Amino acid sequence: MSELLAGAGVVLAAAACAASILLPPGRPRSLAMLAAFALFPVLILGDQWHTTQIVDLRHDDARIAALLLGAAAAVGLLAVAFRRWPVLLPLAIVAALPFRVPLHAGGDTANLLVPLYLVIAAGVVVTLLRDWSAPPSTWTPRLLAWLLAAFVVLYALQTLYSGDFSKGLQNLCFFLVPFTVAYRLLREVEWDRRLLTLVLAVVAGEAVLFVLVGSVEYVTRSLFWNDQVIRSNEFHTYFRVNSVFWDPNIYGRYLALVLVVVTAALLWARERAAFWVLTGTILVLWVGLAQTFSQSSFIALLAGLAVLAAIRWSWRWTLAAVVAGAVGAVLVVTLVGGSGKVNFSRINIDTSGRANLVQGGLDLFAERPIQGYGSGSFQAAYRDHRANKDIPVSVSHTEPVTIAAEQGLLGLAIYIVLIVVALWTMTAGIRGPPAPARAAVLAAFVALLVHTMSYAGFFEDPITWVLLAIGASLAHPQVSLVRART
Repeated sequence: MSELLAGAGVVLAAAACAASILLPPGRPRSLAMLAAFALFPVLILGDQWHTTQIVDLRHDDARIAALLLGAAAAVGLLAVAFRRWPVLLPLAIVAALPFRVPLHAGGDTANLLVPLYLVIAAGVVVTLLRDWSAPPSTWTPRLLAWLLAAFVVLYALQTLYSGDFSKGLQNLCFFLVPFTVAYRLLREVEWDRRLLTLVLAVVAGEAVLFVLVGSVEYVTRSLFWNDQVIRSNEFHTYFRVNSVFWDPNIYGRYLALVLVVVTAALLWARERAAFWVLTGTILVLWVGLAQTFSQSSFIALLAGLAVLAAIRWSWRWTLAAVVAGAVGAVLVVTLVGGSGKVNFSRINIDTSGRANLVQGGLDLFAERPIQGYGSGSFQAAYRDHRANKDIPVSVSHTEPVTIAAEQGLLGLAIYIVLIVVALWTMTAGIRGPPAPARAAVLAAFVALLVHTMSYAGFFEDPITWVLLAIGASLAHPQVSLVRART
């Protein structure tokens, strides 16, 4: 695919995403969703056509046919199920969030969110069938929707001058396009008590199963995948597990978010049986989280629990406890090594080199403060401006720094305003019904936000978009088109 066609496709896909968020339910909106999702594989194949993986795949006709038939069959069956039982669509999206499928081609492996893509594609099919002959419905996009649409469009435009156009295109297609569509699908769902209870059961049940898998890894001292973590465990006194996840920190993030949600349900539990079931679930998840040795996940969990404490009891006492804890942490860091000064070298070692990445990202931002180096360009720009070009790096591991370096003040401004609007939307009237659900979503969102301060992956995590959709729906319920019924 030529650069002109690829660039035009990226902008068109982003525009279709924006239209799918902002247009009212009806035929134009459905066509926009379909166009965005259809451009996703076309752009990826066009960009990667001459890579080893695609060359290996496109010379295997039987494999291509099997993949296409399998995907079509899965989407068709899911669409039939979603059309018959609409409640399955949001449950399927939530259930598919953690799963990545390793696809082998050309001697390399790509871990893709294939189950989630299939579920979203089926949701698009159902929406198209439902809206094709239906009269147009009313829809008033809120400020949060406008900001999400603006971010996607800006990301696409900044891909055009990126130092790594291919990476920016992949981020747009693999993450922003499908997650934007998922956001709109979930935004139309009627999140009643029954559906929220089913979602809690799904995420808690999956998390317990993941802990069981991780515990087997921990006991046997063997991981199922990720050679980098396997080699790392050989040189450490501790053993980190990743369960079905590729990265222990992402596994820890998932467990921390589920722990926050389950704890919220526990704090508002009215029945004794539910109280003990939730307590047992929390104990199991704690065991799993401890096995990840993910510092960022523990910090994220503490942030989420602090939000719950502020909502359930007193924000003043919670704030006092948080300030005291922060002061204590600063004192510990300052006194590391007994010198009474901040030991940046030690901090960089303890954070696996992230301090250097943050500093490098800030340097990149200082060089191009307005427009940045372009979407997806952090790795290329960082290596070009560092003495050691062989340093393995993808992002700064601090979301605002990554956005600042890649997208400059333009992207950083939208990111900050979006966070503020999202928190304002989720917080306003939070003590009103349904208080437990709104508290759980807000606390989980804060925990995720805190985790991205030390591990990035905010817009690239589908959980972000799910929390935004549910939080906005609970705060501003629309006339739902997807009824949660069986």
